[in-house]
Amino acid sequence: MNKPYRSFAKPLRDLVRKAVGEAFTRQGFASAELVTRWPEIVGADIAMHCEPIKIRWMRPVADGERQPGTLVLRVEGPASIEIQHLAGVICERVNRFLGWRAIDRLALRQAPLRRVPPKTAPAADPIAAARIAADLPKTMHDDLRLALGRLGAAIKRT
Repeated sequence: MNKPYRSFAKPLRDLVRKAVGEAFTRQGFASAELVTRWPEIVGADIAMHCEPIKIRWMRPVADGERQPGTLVLRVEGPASIEIQHLAGVICERVNRFLGWRAIDRLALRQAPLRRVPPKTAPAADPIAAARIAADLPKTMHDDLRLALGRLGAAIKRT
């Protein structure tokens, strides 16, 4: 007697890969890594003021050689002049990441960036911190004992 086939849960990346891959392909990106790893590619100081929107590819010429494309960036208004001056550096870093001369120039679009607010850790419970600090030896320095109490309360919270 055959046992019925049990399907196991598939990783989310396998289910979403096709839809996300198609969306990035429509925007001209060969892979999602240019968007997801943008701060690593151009540096945190540049990534703080701009983000990639899409790549516009040039039409192939008669000999079939692929021409470099234009990277379209969303830039915050006041930072657009600085990003324009750093265009050569940004193109060089993107091309180095991709491994070939894929980007020749930048096109800037002024718009607010879509930022995810940073997660803030909830404050430690002061009662638990005081209770843990009271259990520590009295020979310790008071500031050290209080700091260790806060650390212990934060550890117990997680």
